[in-house]
Amino acid sequence: MFTSPRHAKETTTSRFVRRAGSLLAGAGIAAALVVSPATADAAPAAPSLSSASSNSPFLQQAEKSLQAASMTITTDARNAVWDARNALRANASAISGGNKAQEKQLHEGIDRLVEAIAPGLIAEHTPKPKPKPKPKPAPKPAPKPAPKPKPAPKPQQPQGCAPSARACVDLKNQRTWLQENGKVTYGPVRMASGKPGQETPKGFHYVNRKVKDEISYEFNNAPMPFATYFTNNGIAFHQGDPSMKSAGCIRMYRGDAQTYFNTLRIGDQVHVF
Repeated sequence: MFTSPRHAKETTTSRFVRRAGSLLAGAGIAAALVVSPATADAAPAAPSLSSASSNSPFLQQAEKSLQAASMTITTDARNAVWDARNALRANASAISGGNKAQEKQLHEGIDRLVEAIAPGLIAEHTPKPKPKPKPKPAPKPAPKPAPKPKPAPKPQQPQGCAPSARACVDLKNQRTWLQENGKVTYGPVRMASGKPGQETPKGFHYVNRKVKDEISYEFNNAPMPFATYFTNNGIAFHQGDPSMKSAGCIRMYRGDAQTYFNTLRIGDQVHVF
């Protein structure tokens, strides 16, 4: 242990060194560190700590107390060095009497000695900072709602037909439709009217008879299925090719002619314009 002349006044540092030595001896550090007696030939040389210590009597005494730990590398020894380090730092804080600069200097000196004797010991006992959690990826933006489908345009009401008519025939546009109180109920559909010289008569007419499996005696018994007559001289709606002009009748596809046949009644008005 560090000593001073008998009659010299004992300094604060000297008193602390003496107390630290007593503390280390009481903790049994030497017995904990030395596992078995070492022979002169086998004992490893103590590490040089001159760069770690200073002229401070306290640190010099701490160096002597900790040097014994360099003779072994057992777990118990490292634990004992760690306990001694903590005890020395506590005493260093007490002897500094609130002098933070002196306390910091002594703590750093102790830790340098400990690192020289048991490299990595302080790092082993220093909690590693927890890694910062990775930021959660930003949520994907909600998909934009699909645009509402545009409503289908309302079919335009055909013009030119009298509201009183049940069937309308548009000669200019070659189309025909059925209606009720002026509102279209079927069509308009494609048709073919009379060719030049045999034009379909314009004006207001009325359904006067219907023949499902009609034939034309005038035109070599030509078939006229679903014939719906609306004049007194043989002009009718009937099935035929709407791409070819007629002799005055209204030619229509089979489905259209059948609908007219089933829908129109005797006396219904037909407007040809």
